[in-house]
Amino acid sequence: MDKTTQRGSLEMVAAMLISGTIGWLVLLSGQAVLDVVFWRCVFGAVTLLLICARMGFLRRGLLNRTTFALIVLSGVAIVANWVLLFASYSRASIAIGTAVYNVQPFILLGLAALFLGERITLHKLAWLAVSFVGMLAIVSAHHGQGESGSEYLLGIALALSAALMYAVAVLIIKRLRGIPPHLIALIQVSTGALLLAPLANVTELPAGAQAWGALLTLGVVHTGLMYVLLYGAIQKLPTALIGALSFIYPIAAIFVDWFAFGHRLEPLQWVGVAAILIAAAGIQLGWRVGGRRVVSGG
Repeated sequence: MDKTTQRGSLEMVAAMLISGTIGWLVLLSGQAVLDVVFWRCVFGAVTLLLICARMGFLRRGLLNRTTFALIVLSGVAIVANWVLLFASYSRASIAIGTAVYNVQPFILLGLAALFLGERITLHKLAWLAVSFVGMLAIVSAHHGQGESGSEYLLGIALALSAALMYAVAVLIIKRLRGIPPHLIALIQVSTGALLLAPLANVTELPAGAQAWGALLTLGVVHTGLMYVLLYGAIQKLPTALIGALSFIYPIAAIFVDWFAFGHRLEPLQWVGVAAILIAAAGIQLGWRVGGRRVVSGG
């Protein structure tokens, strides 16, 4: 492994481990979901503004009106994604919410076929079926977890909706070429801060060092630093390795949920989580159900 790939791999691993602790900080803050996302956007915007200024991404001429409007639209989808995903944590647990959220490659597959005319192969349909079986296993396994059935199912629905919003954002971002990703992220979180300002409870500020520490960390580390690490890794690594390392995120989230909150998955839930993650890996890494890998560029 050359030094560039090694550094990119370390950056990707760090970004995914950081992502895996998001749910813990969301619950640790003790704040309402809208307030958590608002403060994440505020602190994230300040951090990314400093990063973009340092990297020279604030100069004129980088964006036209159409591009700016598309980034703002993607920001609405990203912020909706955060609100929905964070809301799922307290209902279905961090582990289940994150695992269900990882059906996003299949939602993106469907949207790309619907709006971009991309072809869905038989092998992709097979992986979609595996993911669906995993979803059925998770949905049917709520009895041993102690949550009310309706709350658990609502948490799953919220995580699925979050995955849909993320897929919409990806489709929009696919149309943005030549725009620094750090600048895209800055506009997205700034959009979120403006959208949520009227909805967030800014008259009663969070009380205590724990709440502020969690919110500040979500903005500075889990938004600003994480974006820098993630985009740095994407520039250095082949697509297949990026896809493989991205599964550190849900695995880390499952163990964080276990150690921080004592949420242990039931056997049927483990089956469902494994099915979804294996199916998502199959899609992203081009595995054939019969065993032979589809070789793709990157």
